[in-house]
Amino acid sequence: MSKFSLFGKFIVQEGERDTMVDILLEAAESMKNLDECEIYLINISESELNSVYVYEVWSNENAHQASLTLETTQTLIKRAKPIITGMERISTLETMGGKGISPNSY
Repeated sequence: MSKFSLFGKFIVQEGERDTMVDILLEAAESMKNLDECEIYLINISESELNSVYVYEVWSNENAHQASLTLETTQTLIKRAKPIITGMERISTLETMGGKGISPNSY
C-alpha cells in the first residue's frame, strides 16, 4: 500500500520567514507523537526569501486530515495565519517507499 504525501509552499510577509520556520518546526515536533506521520520536513530556498516549503508523508490521507483538527495544530495555524500571504499545494504524491519510510505498509 502506498502512502499519502504532500509538497506545499507557504508564502509569508517580508521578513517573517524565520517566524514561519519556527512555527512549522513546532508542528514537526508535535508530529513526532503521531505514528501516522512518517516525514514532516521544513525547507527554505535561498532564492525565495518569503517562502517556506513543507514535505509530508502520512500513512494515508485521512491521517493527515485528522492532524489538522488537533488542538496543537489549530493553535499553530492561528499563530501562522497573520503572516501568511499565500499557500500553494505544489503536489499531492503517492509515496511508494524509500529511505525514511517504514516498509511494512507500502
